[in-house]
Amino acid sequence: MTHGTTAVTYPLTITGAVLRESGTAAPYAESRPLRIEQMTLDAPGPHEVLIEIEAAGLCHSDLSVINGSRPRPLPMLLGHEAAGIVHDVGSDVTDLHQGQRVVMVFLPRCGECAGCATDGRRPCERGSAANGAGTLMDGGLRLHAPGDQVRHHLGVSGFATYAVVDRRSVVAVDDDVPADVAAILGCAMLTGGGAVLNVRRPSPDESVAVVGLGGVGMAALITAKAIGVERLVAIDHLPEKLTRATELGATHTYTPGEAADQGITTDLVIEAAGHARAFETAVAVTGAGGTMVTVGLPAPGATSSIEPLAITAAAKSIVGSYLGSAVPERDIPLFVDLWRTGRLDVKALVSSYITLEDVNEAMDSLDAGHAIRQVITF
Repeated sequence: MTHGTTAVTYPLTITGAVLRESGTAAPYAESRPLRIEQMTLDAPGPHEVLIEIEAAGLCHSDLSVINGSRPRPLPMLLGHEAAGIVHDVGSDVTDLHQGQRVVMVFLPRCGECAGCATDGRRPCERGSAANGAGTLMDGGLRLHAPGDQVRHHLGVSGFATYAVVDRRSVVAVDDDVPADVAAILGCAMLTGGGAVLNVRRPSPDESVAVVGLGGVGMAALITAKAIGVERLVAIDHLPEKLTRATELGATHTYTPGEAADQGITTDLVIEAAGHARAFETAVAVTGAGGTMVTVGLPAPGATSSIEPLAITAAAKSIVGSYLGSAVPERDIPLFVDLWRTGRLDVKALVSSYITLEDVNEAMDSLDAGHAIRQVITF
């Protein structure tokens, strides 16, 4: 069929990856926590959009719902990093049209709350509440399985053939932006790259370190390279991640132990591992007067041990950043411009392309740390 032009009948039957129980033991290829199911999708409400999904990336935030480290109401259709084609719009949506490609963003912004008044520094209060409840921005649920209402994952639920999302959960891009690039812009690039651009933008003569080289960490690395930073330090415990970081522009690579033994320090450190020990490494690597930006999401209750005197005496700053302190409508076009001019190699973050049916096996690869970004194509 022609994308975005064929009429649909509601409720629309879709196929997606549903999580019904968290905490299932790995390997996920055997326990299969994500079930590929058919369900129905209601028509978009007045402020909502029906998207035909083209590509969706796998992220640790999906894995953390599966393993139970970030509890969410279940059953839930997972996936929060995705791109697709506008197929239908609600009655009050006047600025999107059928056939238009959009990036899906996992934290919608209402534009009215105290969080939205901080230019990205704080999350939207309404968007965060909806995400926690597994609903869309207006509190509604549009997904249904036999005998169940299915929750939305971070307002997106992108591991499916179609999704209904709030208008504020999408940013339109031009047709020349491929679907896989567009998908990665919505989470990995906004979170990792946004931390570099928005929280403490380095000058070319400063040094940047990235601790944790998954999709978000690698996005931070290539963004720092794209804006001209010359000394780029990559830190991870997996040798293959360090090798890939060198290919993507890192000038120095270390395991956490090597960084500690050699006393490595930089002006800006991005912590993207989401682990308490990685947080400690990132603080240690932050040089005098430097800034450590933490974007990783460790399990609730995880604690780190740091020496407060070292923070004070060295005048270090530690800043938390959610979604890279980004304003998606502002920042996604910036990333598109960097990609379009050849400075930001977003496709280099893709480890492999998979089908929806491969999603459990792919979660094993993600859990083991072998993948940067695996992308489901539809």
